[in-house]
Amino acid sequence: MNEIAIRFVVGGVVVSAFALISDLFKPKTFAGLFGAAPSVALASLGLIVVRQGKEIAATEARSMVIGAVALMLYAMLISYVMFRYQRSALTASLSALVVWAAAAVGLWYAVLGA
Repeated sequence: MNEIAIRFVVGGVVVSAFALISDLFKPKTFAGLFGAAPSVALASLGLIVVRQGKEIAATEARSMVIGAVALMLYAMLISYVMFRYQRSALTASLSALVVWAAAAVGLWYAVLGA
């Protein structure tokens, strides 16, 4: 339970910091983009370094980068399908889930050699 409380506090502080920084720039929609995910990742990596060591934290960080690349491919495909073929967001996002999963698993296997 203590670990959850630490993640909550660190995540909240980092989210607030990102929100303050993003409030200085335009458009304001970037506030949500830089809010949650980086703070949770940083809090998790910090706890992993303290509890399990740098090597495991490095593996976790690589996994986070792989997930981010897969998410970027997913978002690019959704944008392409929506603009090119005039599909709804729901249709585009559901159909692109297969691509996201394949990219995440493929990159994970290629980089981490599992």
